[in-house]
Amino acid sequence: MRAVTYHGTGKISVDNHPDPQILTPYDAIVRVTSTAICGSDLHMYSGYIPTVQKGDVFGHEFMGEIVETGSEVKKVAAGDRVLVPFTIACGNCNHCRNGMTSLCDNSNPNAWMADMLLGYTCSGLYGYSHAFGGYPGGQAEYVRIAYADANAFKVPDDLPDEQALFLTDIFPTGWQAAEQADIAPGDTVAVWGCGPVGWFTIQSAFLLGAERVIAIDRIPYRLERARALGADTINFEEDDVVETLKTTTAGRGPDRAIDCVGMEAHSFAPDNVADKVKQTLKLQFDRAHVIRQAIYAVGKGGVVSVPGVYAGFIDKFPMGIVVNKGLTIRSGQTHVHKHVPKLLEMIQDGRIDPSKVISHVLPLESAPEAYKMFVDKVDNCEKVVLKPFAAQAA
Repeated sequence: MRAVTYHGTGKISVDNHPDPQILTPYDAIVRVTSTAICGSDLHMYSGYIPTVQKGDVFGHEFMGEIVETGSEVKKVAAGDRVLVPFTIACGNCNHCRNGMTSLCDNSNPNAWMADMLLGYTCSGLYGYSHAFGGYPGGQAEYVRIAYADANAFKVPDDLPDEQALFLTDIFPTGWQAAEQADIAPGDTVAVWGCGPVGWFTIQSAFLLGAERVIAIDRIPYRLERARALGADTINFEEDDVVETLKTTTAGRGPDRAIDCVGMEAHSFAPDNVADKVKQTLKLQFDRAHVIRQAIYAVGKGGVVSVPGVYAGFIDKFPMGIVVNKGLTIRSGQTHVHKHVPKLLEMIQDGRIDPSKVISHVLPLESAPEAYKMFVDKVDNCEKVVLKPFAAQAA
């Protein structure tokens, strides 16, 4: 099969790999019909995620058709059209039973690596380094699905891939980001980052009752897309974010702050410049300017929600501000499985159209060019969907 393969920082190609095989009676094999490039993939592509190895297959947003199942798979069968959450759930541990599937105790075969980095492992993740299981990813023609009964969600035949695909990650991630911010009717919500996750977060905040959303970015076409959703915007290269948030909220600050940026913050602020140097020298994993700014800017008693990816320890964390302003910080990998049924219903009811986030649809073989286009923000690149069998279909 063909698959997007990592060869070092900024180097990927589409290579031949052995077709995946059933390894346990609970597995299934999926023929991938659509897969997407996520901002989290760019963290690996750019060399910022530890335990990524040459030869790894990328991709954690994918869906397709089941072509084979293990003997103990009961809920799905060959021929079923399915989407697959990026977080892998066993379905039976305490965390899975309580809806916290991204904290699964059993799906990471390399739990010892994550234990060293995190204290305790979270779930395994598709195509996202060996610390999270070393599972081959979904930017490929075929993928082995572990614990298929827990992780393969049937997709209605009348729902196009382009509407269902993002239920695997970025739509539930944006929804959870807004939901865990405890948004109440009438709240003002500040969202840092207007990429795909930020785009879904803005819509989710409004759906949860926010009166006003203020979106922060520097890319003109992303700010324009945020305004089209009804958000006010701040270009952080033109305006002081903290001061603007204060003056536009009568000095109160936003009620909720959501960091959709994570470990690769862009800013010429002194703290971010220092972070960039330390990140380049491998002295720390993350550029944490956005979370520091969000903590500083949010109003007293507010909530800071963090869906953005962070990989490790950060310097100069403003804990004194958190304590003295009485803030709550909530984060976590997304419990995709919990959100899929509700969000699928929203799509079917027409309350949201995830396909509008797509800027480019390309064959899988175009992945190297697509990654570079996404990194460099060329051609207003917002979200790339790859079609593994596009050439054959043509």
